[in-house]
Amino acid sequence: MTATVIGNFTEWFDFAIYGAVATTLGRVFFPSADPTASLLASLAVFGAAFVFRPLGGAVLGSIGDRYGRRVALSTAVLGISGATTLSALLPSYAAIGLAAPVLLVLLRCIQGLSAGGEWTSASAFLVEYAPTGRRGARASLISASGGLAIVAGIVSVLALEALLDPAQMEAWGWRVPFLFAAPLGLIGLYLRLRLDETPVYRELRRTDDVPATPLREALRTERRALWIAFACASVTGVGFYYLATYFANAMSVGGSRTTALAVASLALLVYVALCPLAGRLSDRIGRRPVYIGGALAHAVLAVPVLFLVGSGSPVLALAGMCLFAVPQAGLNVMSSIVLVELFPARTRSSAAALAYSLGVGPIAGTAPLVAAALAAGTGSPVAPALYLAAIALAVGLVLLKVLPETADRSLTGVSSDLAAVGTARS
Repeated sequence: MTATVIGNFTEWFDFAIYGAVATTLGRVFFPSADPTASLLASLAVFGAAFVFRPLGGAVLGSIGDRYGRRVALSTAVLGISGATTLSALLPSYAAIGLAAPVLLVLLRCIQGLSAGGEWTSASAFLVEYAPTGRRGARASLISASGGLAIVAGIVSVLALEALLDPAQMEAWGWRVPFLFAAPLGLIGLYLRLRLDETPVYRELRRTDDVPATPLREALRTERRALWIAFACASVTGVGFYYLATYFANAMSVGGSRTTALAVASLALLVYVALCPLAGRLSDRIGRRPVYIGGALAHAVLAVPVLFLVGSGSPVLALAGMCLFAVPQAGLNVMSSIVLVELFPARTRSSAAALAYSLGVGPIAGTAPLVAAALAAGTGSPVAPALYLAAIALAVGLVLLKVLPETADRSLTGVSSDLAAVGTARS
C-alpha cells in the first residue's frame, strides 16, 4: 500500500506547494511592473498541467491496460517527481530570460501528463488487490493521502516563510519544497518496481485477454459508463478544489494569508480523518447512496459554508470548512472506488483515467478561477457558492437517475455499457 500511495502523495504535494508559492514564482519567472499580472501568469502555467491531464490519462491508462498497472504506476511517479524536482533547479528569468518561463511551462506539462494517470492507476491497483467487502476502505487511502499531502505542502511553505525574509524566499527559499519530490519519487519508484501485478491483471495475461487498443475499445463499448464517470469526477473535483484552494483564498481577502492557510490545513486534516470512515460506510451501505448524498449535500451546503468562510472569523470559517469536508470525503473516496468498479478489467485503466482526467482537469481545475472571477465581478460570496451548488445539484440529480450500485460487482467480470452492473440497492 505504501508504494501505491506515495506517488499520489507526491502529486498533491506538488499541487500544494506550487499554489502556496505562486506569488513568488510570478516574480521569479514572470517579472512585471504589475504584481497581479505576474501572479496571473504563474497561475496560468499552473493551469497548464490540468489541460494536459486528459492526454496523460489516455496514455498512462492505455499503458496500464496493455502492460500492467505496475508499469503505469512506475511511469507516473517518475514523471511527477522528476518534473517537480527539475522545477526547483530552473534558472530565473533574470538569469536566462524568456527560456526560464518556457522551461517552467514544459515541466508543468510533463507533470500534468504524469498526474493524468496517477490517481486512477493507484486506485485500480489498491482496489484490484482488496477483498470485495473492503474495497471502499482500501480506496480511501488514495483520497486521504492526497489531503495529507496538501497539508504537508502548505505547512512546509509556511515554515519557510516564517524562517526566511521575502528576499531570501524569492532568491532560493521557494526551491526547497520542490526538492522534496526527489527522495519521495525515488522511494516511490523503487517500491513500485518491486510490486507484483494485481491478480486481476495477471488473469488477463493468463487468458490472453489483454486488448491491443484499450482506449479505442472503451470509447466504443463503454460510452455510458464514461459519461457517468466524467460526471462523478467533475462534481468531486470542483468540491475538492473549493476545499483545498478557493476557501483559503476567499478567507484571506481582507485578512491574514497565514491564518487562512492554517485554517484550511486544519479542515483538510478533518477531511483526511473522514475518508476511511466514508470508505467503510460505502462497503456497508453501497457506493450509490454515499455518492448521491455527497453531491446533494454540496448543493445544500454551498451558500451557508461560503458565508461562514467569508465571515471574517477563523473559528466560523473552520466550522464551515469542516462541515463541507464531510460530504467531500464521501465524494472523493467514491470517486476512487466507483471509477474502478464501473469498467471491465480489459479497459479499466484507460477508461477510468480518461474520464477522471477530463472531470478534474478542464472542468474542476478551472473552478477556483471561475469562483474568484465571480466573486470579483459581483462582490458577493453568493455567486461562487451558487456556481458550486448548481454543478453539485445537476450532477446529483443525474447520478440519482443513472448511477448503478457497483459495490458487489466482480472486478474480473466483463461488461459492456453497464449491462452487467447492478442497480441501486433498496
